[in-house]
Amino acid sequence: MWYLCVFFHRLLDYRRPEVEALAELFQPNSSNEPLEWRLPENHHPDSPFHFVNLSSDDVARDIANRSLLVKGMYELWGEGSTLEELEQAIKSYPDERKSPFLSSESSFKIIVDSFGKVMSFAEQNDRIEQLAYIPFKGKVNLKHPDHKFWLMETDDYGGNNGLPPVVEKRIFFGREVGGSDRKLIPTYQLKSRTYLGPTAMDAEMAFLMANQALVKPGKLVYDPFVGTGSILVGAAHFGAVTMGADIDIRVVRDGRGPDRNVWSNFKQYGLPAPVGLLRADNNLPPWRPGLKEVFDAIICDPPYGVRAGGRKSGGRKLLKGVVGPYTVPDDKRTDHIPSTAAYSLVECVHDLLDLAARMLVIGGRLVYFYPVLREDEATVDNTVFPDHPCFELISSSEQILSYRYSRVLLTMVKRRPYTEEIAEAARVKHADFRENHVKWLEDGNLHSSVFAPADQLTVPGEDAKPLRDKPKYRGKYV
Repeated sequence: MWYLCVFFHRLLDYRRPEVEALAELFQPNSSNEPLEWRLPENHHPDSPFHFVNLSSDDVARDIANRSLLVKGMYELWGEGSTLEELEQAIKSYPDERKSPFLSSESSFKIIVDSFGKVMSFAEQNDRIEQLAYIPFKGKVNLKHPDHKFWLMETDDYGGNNGLPPVVEKRIFFGREVGGSDRKLIPTYQLKSRTYLGPTAMDAEMAFLMANQALVKPGKLVYDPFVGTGSILVGAAHFGAVTMGADIDIRVVRDGRGPDRNVWSNFKQYGLPAPVGLLRADNNLPPWRPGLKEVFDAIICDPPYGVRAGGRKSGGRKLLKGVVGPYTVPDDKRTDHIPSTAAYSLVECVHDLLDLAARMLVIGGRLVYFYPVLREDEATVDNTVFPDHPCFELISSSEQILSYRYSRVLLTMVKRRPYTEEIAEAARVKHADFRENHVKWLEDGNLHSSVFAPADQLTVPGEDAKPLRDKPKYRGKYV
């Protein structure tokens, strides 16, 4: 059945992938065919109004209630360019679909909403009065109605107000099936978090990553770059069993005191504590050789050198062979902080993919951010992302952080078991990727590229040109 899916106008590239992930979560026995989408007549792809084909009201309700970016799911009773067209459409909608929600035993409420314009209270009342042809028999209940009906209107405001252009006015009327609870965001906002670091993940993004990873109660979720635990907090909220690791022992063990550490962040929200936090190096994973297929999802934000650079075990002298490996005396192990060296993003992502290929169950998801230095609107479409023979890339969602660079949320699904032959094929892919990738990524110069003066910044290449400095739509940048 087709439903009208109305999105919040933000994080435009994340909207459909989130719904598609949640559809797989709530209707797992459906076919492997992708969700069907279509746009209303004369609407831009960035419009908040989309039609999606779902199996039932229950699935639509579950998706809307769990989603962060879906404002609501609606059974559409009619649409039109004018109120007269809308009236004809509603009257033509099958009575057997309408009558269960118009009975005298149920209460109702009509809500008027608009996109791209502001409607006064008098205009809203006028719209409601013009719906008198709908035979409501129940009582109006503004606080706790049994059924909510929405009249949503867009205007032909053109393309000069920072919103996606609309060719002509469109009016929708439908019954609300489910709606998002955005109260989750202020509850978990970072400014009230007990323990924070410079790379703590925004609460909304942590929940979106958890949705992409199909997190649900009983799933085991791992973050190899756990930091202050922001991503795992989002996963734990949805019922996952969590586990994390970080190379900095001071972060995972000490924090900023007994009441300001990773554990206190979970205690603050009444969430189950992680089953374990490890001091571990992604470059030298601590797992025994025969251990495989443990985690249901790996969700992380690898260090890519803008706010924090990656580190791996082994100081410069050790890596250069100036000194040999050493054993820490027993009396110094409690306070010993191992030496570390720079860890390039290319090497970090290769190790992450190898870890995920080995430790994820078949069908498990790897969800992580990857940086892109922006040239134009087609930059992400032309970007070659890291690949692995075990995985299928199912979505890439761009978040533009400035006109100079963006980060892309990659969602990958493990399709094949890990073998030594696949590991060797992955090493070949990595060597090819490393050789052909742009130089700033390998050398760790993303930071200098991002923060360079605007008049000096160009994208590497023969036809280098300055980056565009003006956003296209507001919603693309929030």
